[in-house]
Amino acid sequence: MQVAKWGNSLAVRLPVALVQELGISDGDELLLQPAPRKAKQPARVTVVRQPGKLEQLQAVRRLRAPWPADFAFDRDEANAR
Repeated sequence: MQVAKWGNSLAVRLPVALVQELGISDGDELLLQPAPRKAKQPARVTVVRQPGKLEQLQAVRRLRAPWPADFAFDRDEANAR
C-alpha cells in the first residue's frame, strides 16, 4: 500500500482483498491503533472496524428488558425535588 497526500491529510488506498477480509465498505469508521512492539521490531498497527450507528442501536435494543407488570410511571414523582 502506498501513502498519498489528500488535502492536508494522508490517505492509504486499501486493496480489495483486504477490504473483503476486513468486511468494510464505503463510509465505515476504522480505528487504527499502534500495536505493542518488541525491541528492534518495526512499528505495527491494528485495524478495527467501528460499529455503525445502526449496529450500536441494535446492540442497545438487545439489552432492553420489559417493565414489571405493576410498573406505573408517575410524572410528578419523577420531577419532585
